[in-house]
Amino acid sequence: MSKKSLEILNRIKTGELTPEEAMLKLRLEPYEDLGYVKLDHHRELRQGIAEVIYGAGKTAEQISGICTALLNRGQEVILITRISPEVAAEVKKTIPLNYHEIARVGIVGNMPKPDGFGKVVVATGGTSDMPVAEEAALTAEALGNEVVRLYDVGVAGLHRLLSKIDIVMDAQAIVAVAGMEGALPSVVGGLADCPVIAVPTSVGYGANFGGLSALLTMLNSCASGVCVVNIDNGFGGGYLASMINHQKGLKK
Repeated sequence: MSKKSLEILNRIKTGELTPEEAMLKLRLEPYEDLGYVKLDHHRELRQGIAEVIYGAGKTAEQISGICTALLNRGQEVILITRISPEVAAEVKKTIPLNYHEIARVGIVGNMPKPDGFGKVVVATGGTSDMPVAEEAALTAEALGNEVVRLYDVGVAGLHRLLSKIDIVMDAQAIVAVAGMEGALPSVVGGLADCPVIAVPTSVGYGANFGGLSALLTMLNSCASGVCVVNIDNGFGGGYLASMINHQKGLKK
């Protein structure tokens, strides 16, 4: 059950809301039609996580309009992925946007206090993987997770990862981001006692095929407990890690 649903039920219990008023709140406007977008205001009630804005292909005016509608409905943190610096600069003129250029992520509102059961570790094979890794890390932080970053710990220098084995073993979920041959998730998966989310990146030379080689390596991992999201999908990795870190009964 989402926090918002629980809050409504508690308000019935305390007498602040009648059952009829609560039902109206739950049923009112399951989505809001702005013409160019239909905002799913019930997503947080269904899934516990409010709608996220995919910024690529949207104009500054559209993103500002979506943010305004979400803020008017009481959404405290708005996550915008894949937003370009130019569009972000325009949005900032009307919306208080905190922009992270390396990840191309914009955040409206203050980051929530972590309320997950443990820590989410985001690890990269190399520095070139950081844009995707930061998208994952910021997504997880915006969804209420404590995030530990382990960057540039790839298999070309395995001792770098092994020197941080205590961090790996303390994680509730790990997002392993790598390009080239994509070996990092398999190594992490053989060390960790928690789920490992593999994120292939398009970093690599010609035979990397835009991240396809890393994707196939990760899909064929012999390490148990490794799942794979799409190429460069840092958001998907961070989102899934947050879901894992908020599952009841998983606290170490």
